[in-house]
Amino acid sequence: MKRELDDQRPIYIQIKEFLEDAILKGSIAIGEKAPSTNELAKFYQINPATARQGMNELVQENILKKQRGVGMFVTEDAIQIIREKRLQEFFDHFILPLQEEAKKLNITSEQLVKMLKEEK
Repeated sequence: MKRELDDQRPIYIQIKEFLEDAILKGSIAIGEKAPSTNELAKFYQINPATARQGMNELVQENILKKQRGVGMFVTEDAIQIIREKRLQEFFDHFILPLQEEAKKLNITSEQLVKMLKEEK
């Protein structure tokens, strides 16, 4: 896991994203126990309530499931849920603005595809 936190975004969101990244990369496997809030708090030197907030959002999104007295575990659907969510975010934050700017500049779809394929 990454150890650096940035000042630009809420810490609990960063914790949530770090856990999602670990799940996508396979560092935390389907069915495996996620780090505890205390482990995350110690590792990132943050308040356990902050770590818990990020983890609770993952529970609400059905990425993690709580087992009382045992911990939180990665759900069977976690990877699919994360990918679908991030694909939508990618579309909203990158593709739509790209299309809008291309339209303003009269860039055709073919030109845009060519530009994307070229490496600079």
